[in-house]
Amino acid sequence: MMAKAPPYPLMIGPIHPALKEPTMFKFTLEGERVIDVDLQPGFNHRGIEYLGMKRNPLQVLHLAERVCGICSGAHQFVFARVVEHAADIVSTERADYLRVLVAELERIHSHLLWAGVAGHELGFDSILYYTWKVREDVQDILELICGNRVNYSYYIFGGVRRDVTPEAVEKARKILQGYRKLEDTVLNVFLTDPTIAHRTRDVGTLTYDNAIKLCACGPLTRSAGVKKDVRFSQPHAAYGDMMGDFKAVIPSDYGYPNKGDVFSQIVVRLFEVFESVRMCDWILDNLPGGPITSEPNLSALLMAKLRMAEGEAVARVEAPRGEDIHYVRLKKGKMELDSWKVRVPTYGNIMSWLTMFKGAQIADIPIIIASIDPCIGCMDRVTIIDSETGRERDVHVDEIKSMARRAERGWK
Repeated sequence: MMAKAPPYPLMIGPIHPALKEPTMFKFTLEGERVIDVDLQPGFNHRGIEYLGMKRNPLQVLHLAERVCGICSGAHQFVFARVVEHAADIVSTERADYLRVLVAELERIHSHLLWAGVAGHELGFDSILYYTWKVREDVQDILELICGNRVNYSYYIFGGVRRDVTPEAVEKARKILQGYRKLEDTVLNVFLTDPTIAHRTRDVGTLTYDNAIKLCACGPLTRSAGVKKDVRFSQPHAAYGDMMGDFKAVIPSDYGYPNKGDVFSQIVVRLFEVFESVRMCDWILDNLPGGPITSEPNLSALLMAKLRMAEGEAVARVEAPRGEDIHYVRLKKGKMELDSWKVRVPTYGNIMSWLTMFKGAQIADIPIIIASIDPCIGCMDRVTIIDSETGRERDVHVDEIKSMARRAERGWK
């Protein structure tokens, strides 16, 4: 009888085909089956929080967008909200509706982008081309409303930067109507193809209990049947007015099991796309009148209110990838932020990888990595390893500054 082959390691990363951003996976394999995995991030830390604490809140509004390119609107949305809470600023009703409109348009574009990437990881580049072609229409609406397709610079303290014109509303309605007509086609492409089902059903499974225990968020946790969605569990802006008409998407509400596998995540994201289409229609049907900001003079706002504000706050929004949390502390008389902390969805979801990989095949690794829609750049934190002991250690900010100055001088 042939002896069983011992487990062997497989290193993937920090540069690899499943992600365009660097992170390291250390797999332990038995044949082609994954029996253990260790994750090592920390290759792409940008220090955005530190940079934000050297700038005033108005400057950080634009820096917040750069936390993540795909969720740029979500980060600016939540940063505007958290500063408003800390400084006792209230946005207008019309602005609250327009904020939700752009947030849901961003969700459509993000989920369609993810669907194309998922098709690519499965070897279906025709799906990539199709979904990204469909995604162009929502990018056109975002450009029409905000002036740009990415990094919209739309959210400001007390409201939004631009109003929507009747012409823009009419064009947006036509594009949204086109999405409703495409709903059956898009769902059929993804949910009835036998090859996609074979590659994604029971692959990368996250159980209901693990989703809660590991603090997963977004479509990942909803795919396991956990109704966790900040839009409805902690409604803000115009979401409170929409509670009776919309709810968190979980697979069982649409006739699919809540397995928490890759297929369940596809189900959640696709149905969320068309739920967001309906939400955008609802916003346009019920858009109230009035001003788009309570603080039209931002320079005066900075000098008179933000500079004299003192307090701290936490705010949350449901970004396309999941719950996005910002913390801010303001000090009276200080122009710069006293503290800024960002907890992005990927930071809450990466621990789920450790259970999702176990039992998977090598060929499943790329799609499991892509399934949580990771953004390493906005998630990454620095890990310092002591060269003598080989162990992790804490580093004071003064040491990091010293290391930065030495690096600028060529480590002399």
